[in-house]
Amino acid sequence: MSIVIDESALENMQMLLGEQFEDTVHFCCSEFERLASELMLSLNHDQEAAIRHAHSLKSNAAQFGASSLSDLAKTLEHALIQNDQGVVDNAIQELSSQVVGSKSKLEQWLSVKT
Repeated sequence: MSIVIDESALENMQMLLGEQFEDTVHFCCSEFERLASELMLSLNHDQEAAIRHAHSLKSNAAQFGASSLSDLAKTLEHALIQNDQGVVDNAIQELSSQVVGSKSKLEQWLSVKT
């Protein structure tokens, strides 16, 4: 799955946040990592927590234009709710590369736009 960043979402957040935008993007990127890690840790022993972390990751990523990461987190959230282990396993294999790739593209975008 390729890494997709919605630049219009980023531009909207930049207008909304002003000078706090850059720090907020950096914080958001660390949240991607934290939420993905928490999701992985809760997968086999706390289904509700895993669903909550997938939901938070989905929302957080969407808000800052990390579309492909948000889509993957949405897939994970729904698969966890439906107990579809095959989809969960496939999505989990993709999660780390989506987090790393999205973070990298957001930081690259920041270096050009700020």
